[in-house]
Amino acid sequence: MSINREELKQLIDFIHEEDAAEVYDFIGYLNMKREREAIDQFDLDLFTRDKELIRQVQKSQEDRTNGRIYNQEQGLKYLQNKIREFESEQNL
Repeated sequence: MSINREELKQLIDFIHEEDAAEVYDFIGYLNMKREREAIDQFDLDLFTRDKELIRQVQKSQEDRTNGRIYNQEQGLKYLQNKIREFESEQNL
């Protein structure tokens, strides 16, 4: 859809002053939305080329599938056990 920018500018000139602020905000929103979409696409392109990140995601999916993940309580117990093991080795 082709828009005549000059005609658009003329329409803006005739907008009631109270509505002009809303138009201004909406134009700002549209610009921000386009910028965000461009950034998101750039991030996606960047991440899809990061082989180490892809490997880590695949490993994480594999760990979840095979039940090799900890909930908060299990993780805390695991860390407490590791600390006890470390401390007992220090006392040798």
